[in-house]
Amino acid sequence: MTTVSIAGIDLSGPSNVAGTCVVVLRCREDSAVFMQHLPVAGDSEIFDLITELARDTPVVAGLDAPLSYQPGGGLRQRDRSLRERIVKRGMRHGSVMPPTFNRMAYLTLRGLGVARLLSTLDPGRVQTIEVHPGATFCLRGAPLASVLAFKKKSEHRALLLEWLSTQGIESLPRTEPSDHFVAASGAALAAWEWSRGQSVWLAPPEPPFHPFAFAC
Repeated sequence: MTTVSIAGIDLSGPSNVAGTCVVVLRCREDSAVFMQHLPVAGDSEIFDLITELARDTPVVAGLDAPLSYQPGGGLRQRDRSLRERIVKRGMRHGSVMPPTFNRMAYLTLRGLGVARLLSTLDPGRVQTIEVHPGATFCLRGAPLASVLAFKKKSEHRALLLEWLSTQGIESLPRTEPSDHFVAASGAALAAWEWSRGQSVWLAPPEPPFHPFAFAC
């Protein structure tokens, strides 16, 4: 069975690398083991990490950021589809925002930049997809109260890490996790499930305007 490295990346805007976290899993078909994380990561650190991982195994990088935008602005069709699904499950309408909306545009800018960097690596070794950790938690049955509150309340972060262990992810550290670590772990889960064809929601690539898959 092929071993794959998964990098779940909770991105922030270009000037806030302290708000970026990367969680790395080493995965086989039915198991995923936590290997390392970067609690603070600029673009060069992300690029260097993925480059190093790709020397040993194929890599799937799941970026928690829009990797395209709708020409003319507003929601992409994939955003509308995901928003509809998660609102029916109890998440807030604003959990999915237009990529060009106010401060979201900074996150989109960085998402596009990091995706472009990773696209310079061997496409046979590195694949990049867009993910949404909150939606991944919600649609896969994580406790909704914890999904809604983990960014502000630490007790809900611990509950989500415990839930992640029920999804096949082993050895996640539990010591005072940041909200960014939990989000990056959710991003890693979405990327791992996509890598083995088990996404619960998927928007396939639609080039040229939306060239990356978007998966939960």
